[in-house]
Amino acid sequence: MAIGYLLIQARTVHEAVPLSGVQIRILDADANTLYDLRTDENGQTPPISLETKDKSFSQNPYYNKEPYNSYSVLAQADGFNTLSVTDIPIFDGETAVLPLSLSPMLNAQRSPVTKEISIGRPAVAMNDTVEQKGTVIDPHTEPYVLRQVVIPDPITVHLGTPSSSASNVQVSFPDYVKNVASSEIYPTWPQDSLTANIYAIITFALNRIYTEWYRARGYSFDITNSTAYDQYFVYGRPIYDSISRIVDKIFNQYVRRQGQNAPYFTSFCNGTTATCQGLSQWGTVTLADQGFTPIQILRSYYPDDIEIAETNIITGILNSYPGTALRVGSSGLDVQTIQTYLARIRRNYPAIPPITDEAGVFGDSTRAAVVKFQSVFNLTPDGIVGRSTWYKLSSLYTAVSRLAELDSEGETLGIGTVPPGSVLRQGSSGPDVIILQYLLDLIAEYYPEIPAPVQDGIFGRGTQQSVTAFQRAVQLNADGIVGPLTWNALYEAYRRIMQDLPSNGPGSNSFEYTVQPGDTLWLLSRRYNTTVDAIKKLNGLTGDTLYIGQVLKIPSSQAEPYLEYTVQAGDTLWLLSRRYGTTVDAIKKLNGLSGDVINIGQILKIPLDNN
Repeated sequence: MAIGYLLIQARTVHEAVPLSGVQIRILDADANTLYDLRTDENGQTPPISLETKDKSFSQNPYYNKEPYNSYSVLAQADGFNTLSVTDIPIFDGETAVLPLSLSPMLNAQRSPVTKEISIGRPAVAMNDTVEQKGTVIDPHTEPYVLRQVVIPDPITVHLGTPSSSASNVQVSFPDYVKNVASSEIYPTWPQDSLTANIYAIITFALNRIYTEWYRARGYSFDITNSTAYDQYFVYGRPIYDSISRIVDKIFNQYVRRQGQNAPYFTSFCNGTTATCQGLSQWGTVTLADQGFTPIQILRSYYPDDIEIAETNIITGILNSYPGTALRVGSSGLDVQTIQTYLARIRRNYPAIPPITDEAGVFGDSTRAAVVKFQSVFNLTPDGIVGRSTWYKLSSLYTAVSRLAELDSEGETLGIGTVPPGSVLRQGSSGPDVIILQYLLDLIAEYYPEIPAPVQDGIFGRGTQQSVTAFQRAVQLNADGIVGPLTWNALYEAYRRIMQDLPSNGPGSNSFEYTVQPGDTLWLLSRRYNTTVDAIKKLNGLTGDTLYIGQVLKIPSSQAEPYLEYTVQAGDTLWLLSRRYGTTVDAIKKLNGLSGDVINIGQILKIPLDNN
């Protein structure tokens, strides 16, 4: 028997919060438990080896059985709903990375409910009788709004046919492409075959975006996951390493005809049970085995004058990629930007080592932090910040910062324990609508099927869509009207989120501590009136070893009161201490600072009680 691998990552809020201590059971096709594991401080398990079929079966278009073995995963954690993922294909020599997005229990449940996701066969193995995916679109005759090719980040995917009432989910564009490729084809195919297919997948999606195919028709999404209309997408599926590595390199490249800007409509089909005028997925394997390059493969199915183009216009990214990879020896504002991102992300992922290099100087400690970040997020751990690492850093920084902003916003609004007594519906406005929109916005971070409304104090169509999605999630009458039952469910969901998430999430009863020389778990447990086991459980530690500079989460009945402040031009520790009525030493101690240098964009904790 051949061997494949499965690596599991349990995270929530767009990966901003890793979930440590999640119990993971891996089962075979007969429901026998093969492994019983718990996730570490990064929310992940080590790669697990699993028996499967030889890769030659998945490279043979005439093999009529499943060319892999399937397994299932059951994930359980206190305060969270259970997640069951079944029929996970494991391929010879491939590592499948399974993302587990666990959701806090929404209403007053006595026990968690189980959400089930079935992965099943890739589209290339389905008996699809559709001649080609989608409808041919001529961008010169179809009305469209966009005049530039842009990467939508995130992209909104409708989990059904266009007219169905299925949910929408938002994912980053690279993750969308990885998901589609893992859902459409076999990861064991030759690299040139995989690359050609991935170019077709990217270009198909960008054509939908460029022509505003669905948006222009009044839909609230960019693309569907229906193979009768678009590309196959299975929310919550594992991603294969061979596919992930290719996507990281080319996710912003697409196919176009020479002299045109529009992404070519790259229709495709499997080429065995379905044929079409576009690309044959199985045919790419034959051509790759004959030595064809990806562009030669593509020109075998599409016009001879197609070429590969590139776009660097990516929505939702704080800072554009500088165009040149950053590495040891680089310096300047771009280096300072990634150092700021890493320092903030490290608070949620303490396994990332601290950066001790001078601000804006890419030295050994910056490289070590980059390598660890890359390994945690399945990027090539080369210590070089290229395009894929830059955009992953940017998206993670956005996610963790947004979570902190929502937490602060809740405190500003003064969300109490008693819901408002008003009844809200489309057309309502005022302070209670702002509270409603805030609650929905926060809950939407943890539940991708609930769209986040615009917080404008006006109960419009977008807010109504969010309300009805929430009502469906908690099994209330989805009438879009916020009465006592919906208010109570919203507040219960808010309390659950605030209570049950780990210390990196809002409202947690813990604080961060940077390990100093001489520290041990026993000494820290005595100092902070807790136990060694409590510290180990909170941080996902399996041993007693600590290292200097490591950031630990320390459980506390009352976390240290502080506010988060983003350093602005002209700020100094002395000025901040005067402004907030504290001391320089108190700020330095709370943030683990050894010197007085602070950087623009750096997030500091400012103690609110220095007595």
